[in-house]
Amino acid sequence: MSLKICIVGTAYPYKGGIAMFNERLAREMISQGNQVDIITFTLQYPKFFFPGKSQFSDDPKPEDLTIIRKVNSVNPLSWMTTARKIKRGNYDLIIAKYWIPAMGPSLGSIMRMARSKSTKGISIIDNIIPHEKRFGDQSLSNYFVKSVDGFAVMSRKVEQQMDQFVNQQPISYVPHPIYDTYGDIVPRDHALKHLGLDPQYDYVLFFGYIRDYKGLDILLDAIAEGLKTNSNLRLIVAGEYYSDSQKYLSQIARLGIANQVILHTNFISNEEVRYFFCAADLIAQSYKSATQSGISQMAIYFEKPIVSTNVGGLPETVLHDKTGYLTNVDSNEVANAILKYFEERPTERFRKEIQKLKVLYSWKHFGSKLVELYNKINTLS
Repeated sequence: MSLKICIVGTAYPYKGGIAMFNERLAREMISQGNQVDIITFTLQYPKFFFPGKSQFSDDPKPEDLTIIRKVNSVNPLSWMTTARKIKRGNYDLIIAKYWIPAMGPSLGSIMRMARSKSTKGISIIDNIIPHEKRFGDQSLSNYFVKSVDGFAVMSRKVEQQMDQFVNQQPISYVPHPIYDTYGDIVPRDHALKHLGLDPQYDYVLFFGYIRDYKGLDILLDAIAEGLKTNSNLRLIVAGEYYSDSQKYLSQIARLGIANQVILHTNFISNEEVRYFFCAADLIAQSYKSATQSGISQMAIYFEKPIVSTNVGGLPETVLHDKTGYLTNVDSNEVANAILKYFEERPTERFRKEIQKLKVLYSWKHFGSKLVELYNKINTLS
């Protein structure tokens, strides 16, 4: 059965993982025979609310997708006009990704006004309880949750958290699919040359927006400790600061590791992503808290092992001593895991296990599960 689908949320010209996810999901649903439009923001975050340098992408506009800019996240009039546009479109299904309570009023109001007996609403929940909590989060999330017919969650951790918000709507657990939109895997030496890095060193990669809950401070301490044993260690930090940069720079100086830490603290364009992952020997996720992480899925796509803290949904994608190592939230344990990898170098053994995960985390599976959830909602209504 072919569906007419409207995805409401972040997409081009905005940048980042959520935009990438929504666009990749649209392509998958189209490939399965559905008609898909994306309605995105005219204003996503007010400038004072946005922690980075720019919300906008430098990449070219995707010509294969219909993307309409309509939603102002802080203007209720735009919510009404967006809902009217969706209703005129006679969609079977509205999909909205939910990642932060601040989006609860806009996305929740649009869902309330646009849904009907013939138009169902599904939300893909990234986080229902945010990593960085603010007053009113619970109320905003409750408002959004009550506007939706069903939910897809991408980690068991979020599935458990949804019990605080959901009474009757169905919830489907579907693991986060791999990001396969960054180009082919390139040889390590080619990637290192592209980035101007010396191939003699052992490279650990921290990738993505730098926020306090992601534990870069823990990783910096771990690298400093690891260098006492392995002087070849190098850390690549690739991503834009979304928290105070000075505390990390001061930490690097205090630890005396400025020559061993390579900083690319600007937004990494889609074309450049593969070079960072392919240059790295090991990906590090030293998170203090987590639900799921798109970085794990990127590492799986590029067939790279991960050292990860054992928090939230991360152990669902990092299989200890098979695709990487799990540690407690402790810099010494992270250091020991990094040293263990470079001492034993189980690269091929890990790669074979990672390749098995690539099959499980396909977009085809994810899209099919969303259609199953839609059919379940129809059956219940």
